[in-house]
Amino acid sequence: MTEGAALIDGGARLAAMLPPGWIMMLGALVVPLLRGPVRQGWMLALPVLGLFQMLALPLGSEMSATFFAYELELLRFDSIARAFGLVFHSAAILSVVYAMKNDSALEGSAALVYSGSAISAVFAGDLITLFICWELTAVSSVFLIWASGNERANRSGMRYLIVQVGSGVLLLAGTIIHYAETGSLAFDHLGLVGFGTGLIFVAFGIKAAFPFLHNWLQDAYPNATVTGTVFLSAFTTKLAIYALARGFAGTEILIPIGAVMAVFPIFYAVIENDLRRVLAYGLNNQLGYMVVGVGIGTEFALNGTVAHVVAHVIYKGLLFMSMGAVLYRVGTVKASELGGLYKSMPITTLLCIVGAASISAPLTGGFVSKSMIVSAAAEEHYTVVFLVLLLASAGAFLYLGIKVCFFAFFGQDRGFRVKEAPLNMLIAMGGAAALCLGIGMFPGTLYGLLPYPVDYVPYTVSHVVTILQLLLFSVLAFAFLRKAGLYPPELRSTLLDSDWIYRRMLPWINDGLAFAYNRAVDRGLGPARGLLSQVMSTVERIHRPDGVLGNPWPTGATTLWAAIMLFALLLLSY
Repeated sequence: MTEGAALIDGGARLAAMLPPGWIMMLGALVVPLLRGPVRQGWMLALPVLGLFQMLALPLGSEMSATFFAYELELLRFDSIARAFGLVFHSAAILSVVYAMKNDSALEGSAALVYSGSAISAVFAGDLITLFICWELTAVSSVFLIWASGNERANRSGMRYLIVQVGSGVLLLAGTIIHYAETGSLAFDHLGLVGFGTGLIFVAFGIKAAFPFLHNWLQDAYPNATVTGTVFLSAFTTKLAIYALARGFAGTEILIPIGAVMAVFPIFYAVIENDLRRVLAYGLNNQLGYMVVGVGIGTEFALNGTVAHVVAHVIYKGLLFMSMGAVLYRVGTVKASELGGLYKSMPITTLLCIVGAASISAPLTGGFVSKSMIVSAAAEEHYTVVFLVLLLASAGAFLYLGIKVCFFAFFGQDRGFRVKEAPLNMLIAMGGAAALCLGIGMFPGTLYGLLPYPVDYVPYTVSHVVTILQLLLFSVLAFAFLRKAGLYPPELRSTLLDSDWIYRRMLPWINDGLAFAYNRAVDRGLGPARGLLSQVMSTVERIHRPDGVLGNPWPTGATTLWAAIMLFALLLLSY
């Protein structure tokens, strides 16, 4: 055997001994040592090798290790882990291709560790391994935000890190309590059955961007680098959806939570000016569908959740890529500053339209995945939720399919004449667009990857007609509002969202309580302060040079007072 063949064989044996994701994390350590095309090739080879390693595993594969007195399950390869692992590897490959021109070794290493730890978390069979990977995703991904190198990104990154590490602390605390109560560390179905699982549920909810816990997402993602946002959009929140599906399927409180998530971002997205923030709100909206699917908890609903995760990772990544290409070439993604870019970036425009259509249009991934969740809500007689999800679908197309594409590439021509996106970005966007269309045209391939048998036909006359009507309604509504001058203008502004609670309401409450406390203290201690003031004034008057104690006393008076004090002391001592 030649030296090269022996090296390859040794590498293959090493890969077989590692859980999926570890190849990327360990390989990331080498990235700073490489330069130029060698580094680019190495970064691309890692997720490709990881994908082949995962595909070579038979279903049911397991790998365990002993950590102190605990038995850890580092690998649990079942159908749901396979589906998430496949889309996570695919997203990592596309994101690395998109980031080929990024020369930052720190950002490249962080992106690979982040991707690898998210993949490893998907295959974790115990809560300790999940926690370790959970925290690795938090610590590594923050560098994708800080790499922007400006003060706003630094603040957003610090907030992101605090929130994500806080989620991990809750996960650890819940794990400890759950272990004390049950003696089990297995990461299977947990349910809301105790204080420990309640903490774990909140930890997952923070990462999934539940309502009022979500603004870290809209703050952090748009402030990341052009390429960092693409990585971020694929892993953090989808890992949380996986964790909810694994541990809390059928938990009914998730249904109203998901319904609210699906609706409220629409209103903020319509008035938001930063188009990457618009996409972040869109991410929140689509997470709502997934959370509803997990809450319903039937096999059909869980299949829909997994299918929508796969479709959403691809088309949302495509949309962030297209806006990243605009930011890379133009230097801004403010809707109030863009327009007419279809003349300079026609390919990017077309690919962005494919990504926007993929949220719900026929022949795209979103059409064949999201409809499963909506149909599951109807089958289980959640009529209000069913109607809410239909409304949210129309609204999502309004702010994604119309707003993002219209204001970035059409609308008023701002005079930008720039180059088309770099070739590597076009290749990544083209690959994502092909997957969006391929999933939509051949849904059987996607359905074959789902955790339970699928008996669902998305292309029925009623379904197609309903969706086309919703899309047409969205287009007409946008056109009418624009024509009538009723559409909210694109303004340079900061949209607080639920941050209003922290930035406005809580300071007002704090100031009000402080004022009330001071008034109460003033009123309650007023008489005492007056008496104390009189006593101090009297003492001061007595001790002045012309006061009683300020003048020299005669010898006889001094002797008399000394005798009186001595007598008093003797009396007290007796």
